Amino acid sequence: MSSSKQPESPEATTLSPSFLQQLERKSAESAGKLLKMLRKPRSERRVGLTREQLEQIRVIEEEAIAEFSGDLTQLEAALGMLRMGHYYGWKVLYLIHSKKTIRNYEAILNIKVRDVFDETGPNSYRSIGFTIAEKFSNFWKVAGGDIKIPHKQQTD
Repeated sequence: MSSSKQPESPEATTLSPSFLQQLERKSAESAGKLLKMLRKPRSERRVGLTREQLEQIRVIEEEAIAEFSGDLTQLEAALGMLRMGHYYGWKVLYLIHSKKTIRNYEAILNIKVRDVFDETGPNSYRSIGFTIAEKFSNFWKVAGGDIKIPHKQQTD
């Protein structure tokens, strides 16, 4: 009796637990190759922020620094997220930080990341976590940790 089962597509293989285990054993660079991640020239990785966006960032930074009290490493991390957001988009931010951390940084900066940044940025494709998360039907399950993915905080 022959099987009528069709061979799995590369995307289906990517979603399997065994594929994710294989990916976990790889370095970030090897994982990027295994995922066949897109490569773009450096010139296409730049954001080209508008004057309004640059001014918005400057004002957010100045106000956050002036108003902040507490652990300076938290302020520094929040400012780093502010600078990365336009490059990677809020979806990548939610993959590399917990929801609690995002809320903490939003409080420090007095912003909502989904209001300030686009869903994706010119460097989103470089995020291993984002590349894998796109393969799943529910982004929030990946972002919330319900679906564990290796190297989700790495870029290729």
